[in-house]
Amino acid sequence: MKLTDYLWNSIEEIYAKILEHPFVRGLTDGSLSEEAFLFYVIQDALYLRDFARGLAILGAKAPEDKWLMMFAEHARDTIQVERALHESFFKDWKLTEADVYTTPMAPNNLLYTSYLLRVAYERPFYEGMGAFLPCYWIYGEVGKELEKKGSPRALFSRWIETYASDEFTAIVQQVLDVMDQIAHELTEGEKEMVRNHFITTSKLEYLFWDMGFHRQGWVI
Repeated sequence: MKLTDYLWNSIEEIYAKILEHPFVRGLTDGSLSEEAFLFYVIQDALYLRDFARGLAILGAKAPEDKWLMMFAEHARDTIQVERALHESFFKDWKLTEADVYTTPMAPNNLLYTSYLLRVAYERPFYEGMGAFLPCYWIYGEVGKELEKKGSPRALFSRWIETYASDEFTAIVQQVLDVMDQIAHELTEGEKEMVRNHFITTSKLEYLFWDMGFHRQGWVI
């Protein structure tokens, strides 16, 4: 069994709960409030700045030059391509860049990005792969699943189409291929470390959807 298959099997229940979350279901049945989606998109824009920084660190630690270049490109594309999607939403909502990037991070967002950056800085490359992979993979799978159902809201359809696209699928596959290639050099204990990070950030993916749905704030 490939390591990526083993990893996905480890989060089947988490992924099922993500698909059943009212935020995710609301994207296809139209029940998600625009206020919750706006909150989520702003938080996602904040998240992606740190995610891109983490990818740059991950690339710097990569043992192969081709992987360094891949993660450097992904870091750039995260800023350019996904920010373009967000900014199209912000234009609709008449929000300025200052409106978005002066917004405080919600608690779950700060928890998630802090975890990613700590792993990227402090842990070996293969552990970083385990931590960063769910953001790629889960979004790709959610996008394809939601595309089957469609959405009555054009706003939500634009989001779904981005992550269901062939372009995004190809990016996810690149990262999966790297994970399976480095797996050949890992001990069973190292693979378990990868799995632990993978499960943790998959749970944080769920908490990110939940944060958006409830428009999570600081209680103090």
